Amino acid sequence: MTKPGSEPPIMLQNRLFYRGRKFNFDVNTLRLPNGVEGDWECIRHPGGALVVPVTSEGKLVLVKQYRFAVEGRTLEFPAGTVEPHEDPAETIKREIEEETGYRAHRWQKLGQFILAPGYSDEIIYAFLAQDLEKLETPPEQDDDEDIDTILMTPQELEQAILDGEPVDAKTISSFLLAKPHLQF
Repeated sequence: MTKPGSEPPIMLQNRLFYRGRKFNFDVNTLRLPNGVEGDWECIRHPGGALVVPVTSEGKLVLVKQYRFAVEGRTLEFPAGTVEPHEDPAETIKREIEEETGYRAHRWQKLGQFILAPGYSDEIIYAFLAQDLEKLETPPEQDDDEDIDTILMTPQELEQAILDGEPVDAKTISSFLLAKPHLQF
């Protein structure tokens, strides 16, 4: 898959520094398009899928999730890592059920964006989910997930963002993509 804004550098030396469960960390010697050579670090990530779920009452379904890296809970739209050879649309259909206990019957692709291009190649694929059904028996969450489901109006989420509450960047970006489809 060609990445947005693709203009690859010339690889002078490729070194895998660390292979992790969800991503790899490379330190490579590169020649950039402007001719500068040097060592650069990069997190290599398979990508993520995110959903903006909207109830029939116009409420957004979010999760408040414990994140060890920030040592606290963040407000987020449901999301998950794209597995090898998996379509992001399949990833998010699984994740919405696991993380929120809802199933969506109407889907729309909102777009995609690069999450943190200064140090990672991760792309987020964003979707809008409507016509939600609350599952009687939701699938089990992953062992490392500590999640509470939160319902908010679009206005409440926007105010939380403006007030500086801990809302992650992928949620803020996806909210902007979803706004034309939401009732304010």
